[in-house]
Amino acid sequence: MCQLLGMNCNVPTDICFSFEGFHVRGGLTDHHRDGWGIAFFEGRGCRVFLDSKATIESPVTDIVRKYPIHSKNVIAHIRKATQGHVALENCHPFQRELWGRYWIFAHNGNLENFHPEKFELFRPVGQTDSEQAFCHLLERISREFPSGYPGSLEIYRFLGKVAGDISSFGTFNFLLSNGEFLFAHCSTKLYYLVRKAPFGDAHLIDQDITVDFSQVAGKNDKVAVIASAPLTDNEAWIALTPGQLLMFYEGEPVFLL
Repeated sequence: MCQLLGMNCNVPTDICFSFEGFHVRGGLTDHHRDGWGIAFFEGRGCRVFLDSKATIESPVTDIVRKYPIHSKNVIAHIRKATQGHVALENCHPFQRELWGRYWIFAHNGNLENFHPEKFELFRPVGQTDSEQAFCHLLERISREFPSGYPGSLEIYRFLGKVAGDISSFGTFNFLLSNGEFLFAHCSTKLYYLVRKAPFGDAHLIDQDITVDFSQVAGKNDKVAVIASAPLTDNEAWIALTPGQLLMFYEGEPVFLL
C-alpha cells in the first residue's frame, strides 16, 4: 500500500521534520518506490511537486527537504503502484479546481472493479483508480451543491456518504484539502496527532532525529499531522477507526463522523 502524510495548522508551518521521516519510506525503510508527490497550500495558491522516481532517488526530494515552505495545509504521498504504470501522470497528489479553489487529493488503497459514471466536469489524466475516485468524488459534490460552496459542515457530511460508497469497492484511505480544511478518511489504517502547548521532544521512527518543539513553536501554535503509520515513537498517535472521516481546521479535528 501507499503512504500518506498530511498536515493542518493554525499558522503557516514547515513540514521538514515529518518529511525527513516520511521520505525514507520511499525505498529505504519501506518498499514504496513508484513515485511520490507533495502539495503545499499558500493562500489560494498551491505548490505541487511530483516525481515518478522513488523519494530516496529523486532530486526533487532534496529540493523539498532544503526548502522550508510554510503552509497551513500540506498533503504528501509515496506510491506503490497497483493500478496504472509508473509515470508522472499517475503520481499523487492530484489537483483540480472547484468553486474557485484548488482541491488536492491523495489515496492509499486499491479499488477493484471501480468504474464510475461518465465524467463531465472532472476527468482523469492517468490510469489510476485513485484519480478516478477523486474525479468521481468532485463530480458528486458539484452536482449535490449546484449553487456553489455550501459550507464546511455540509461538505463534510456529504463527503462521508460518498466516501462510504466508494469504499465498497475496496480500500479507500485518503486525504483531501481545499486549502482551508483537510479531510482524512480511514478505510483500514490512518493515524493522527495534534502538537500544541506544552510542546516537547519528538523522535522519528525512520531516522534517528529528535526535535524539541518547545524551542521552535509558538505558544499558541497547533499542528495536526496525519499519516498512514506513526512517524515518531515518543508521541501519542491516535488511530482512526475504519469508516471514520475527520475534518481538520486550524490544527485540530473539528468534526468526527
